Amino acid sequence: MANVDEIKFFKLILRQILCLFLILSLVRSQNNVAFQPSFITTTGPTVTSLLVGNLTDVSLYVRTASPSNTTGSIGSPSCVGEASPWVLTKEQVGKTAAQIQLRLEGNLHLCGDNETETDCCSKPLCVLETVQVSACVGGSPQASLLIQARIHALLVPAGAPSDNNTVIPNQVYQPLGACPCDLTDGACDVRCCCDQDCSPEDLMLFASHCLPGPFGGQISKDPDYQCSLQSSENSPDWFPFLCVHSPPENNPYLGLFYQGQTIPPKPGPSFQTPALSAPVPVAVYTQGSPIFTINDQFFTVPQMVLGRCVDNAPVAFLNNFEVKCVTLLNSCPTGAPLITLPEDLRIQVKNGQGADVLVDVAEEVADDLSLFISQTDAVASSDKGLVCENVTLALDYIFYWKGNGITSITLTQTVGTISLNRSVVLTTRYSAEFLNGEFPGEPRSGNPGYQAGKPIIAGVEDISDNDTNNTGSIQRTSINLWKPVRDGLCSSVEMKPALFGENSTSGCLLPVSRLNLTQCDLLREAVTSLQESLVTATHVAKSGNPDPLMLTDWVNISYVTLNSTAMEDSPASCSGIPSHQHIQVWSLITSMVDGTPQREIIDVEVSLSLSSWVLDCGGGDISPCVDPTETQLFPITSSVTFIDIPIDTGPPKSRFQINFTEYDCNRNDVCWPELAFPLTK
Repeated sequence: MANVDEIKFFKLILRQILCLFLILSLVRSQNNVAFQPSFITTTGPTVTSLLVGNLTDVSLYVRTASPSNTTGSIGSPSCVGEASPWVLTKEQVGKTAAQIQLRLEGNLHLCGDNETETDCCSKPLCVLETVQVSACVGGSPQASLLIQARIHALLVPAGAPSDNNTVIPNQVYQPLGACPCDLTDGACDVRCCCDQDCSPEDLMLFASHCLPGPFGGQISKDPDYQCSLQSSENSPDWFPFLCVHSPPENNPYLGLFYQGQTIPPKPGPSFQTPALSAPVPVAVYTQGSPIFTINDQFFTVPQMVLGRCVDNAPVAFLNNFEVKCVTLLNSCPTGAPLITLPEDLRIQVKNGQGADVLVDVAEEVADDLSLFISQTDAVASSDKGLVCENVTLALDYIFYWKGNGITSITLTQTVGTISLNRSVVLTTRYSAEFLNGEFPGEPRSGNPGYQAGKPIIAGVEDISDNDTNNTGSIQRTSINLWKPVRDGLCSSVEMKPALFGENSTSGCLLPVSRLNLTQCDLLREAVTSLQESLVTATHVAKSGNPDPLMLTDWVNISYVTLNSTAMEDSPASCSGIPSHQHIQVWSLITSMVDGTPQREIIDVEVSLSLSSWVLDCGGGDISPCVDPTETQLFPITSSVTFIDIPIDTGPPKSRFQINFTEYDCNRNDVCWPELAFPLTK
């Protein structure tokens, strides 16, 4: 029964406590504002707090508070403003909250001996005061914030900062210095309590945070087993025989600072322009080695490097190239390579055999500038605008070589006169060709197998009329794809060679009008002629270094002929347009050279896909269907696909060969069927 009365009593007490909490929460909800936190201790010039509650008509006042002489407590909040070095700012962060920030204005550096400025700290403990912030509504205080500020003066070196570092002696030959953390000469190092440059005021700031261990100058005492530390009064009888004699120079902490031999740092990546080393001439020329002048400098010709034209690119021996560089001319050029005198091009070049050759320059004047400029207002001769004379339009080099040397060099410089009425897009051409006698040094695409990314070598069989055996040589050419430039139209399109192992699709746009769609036969012939210009070869090389005189090094190209069935054409559409040409290349690994598989081409097929072209007059644009001369753009595409044929590994194994390998004579040391011969097969 007593237990029941106790339970009732505790329930009654719990109800009273809950009612008390409810009353306190109601009273608190009726308060207007409150600071969170309401008491802050700071050692810096900036203090931040939050003011929460009903912030309507709330005013803030700052004053310096002092404890009462009798009670020692801070007085009640005051709603009267006072002059204070503390600047108060208020920033609303919500409907019922604002961020209050106090910032101490003034100079916190320590006053010098002869300094007359009053805005400085006269002693290291610059600020020691209590600041009170009061939140008032209608002259009645609602909440207060107390800030205990204890701020020390900033220690700024009197002179300019020095980059001189304290020289620490080599720790291999002498003991550690008295203060290893003293790294700056003439200035106090923070947390280095053994630094002689630190004043007592400096040490007060970090006296409790000194650097520990030997680096902070706190070298431990010598161990007890040192013979010099033991006296005859307290040493045991065995000590003289077991103590250790060690000189003071043998500091056990030397290993913390000495890392052995000096390791020079390795140069890392840098965004600065690297310093190029001087070119090193070669004794004899080999394929790919740079060509040098008699001054041991690279022989350079403008070339394409990483997609950009470089004016001073070295020429490599036996590497042919042909590039085009596009330049926007707003005024007449004044320097190389666009303005170059023939005398400057007659350079003496090392021939790779101990002598030198002189570049023979022949100058040609281009009358037709259509191959070099695209603007119609820039012509060869004009009385209007700015006239630029003797502009270099092309540099074509021919290197004659034999063995590992160059026998002669000829250069054809093409110049012209350009009239500038406005900006002109100039396309200059540069080429180099290596000839061994009368035969050009053709580049390889592999040795012997094709290398990925190299052009496919194709050719056309040239049968001599006097050859009774009906055999001839192969004149090299290439298998090309479309290479759109500028506006992408087929009239300005260029070609690019198909690269081994790289599938690619490209094309150009052909303007077609309603009038063209009434002449479908002519349209089909025009598109067919464009597609046939990509692949004019009859053979393709099996390997990357074919012999043009050996037909066994070449395979025939298979062409899939067009369907000759009747085409159904209408006045506004044409069918059977060979708009897409597809090239399929089959390759096979035929051998291994130093562990590298060698791939050869075994078959090439060129096919055309037919499509129907119809004018599209939707989308509100009906002009092509009304105006017979209005054109629409139709795509003409080309693609190449490479197919790898897996190596033939023989007929597939039977289930018995897979599951019962212990009876396989090729995979076991003991051949059971042979032991049972002639009972077995």
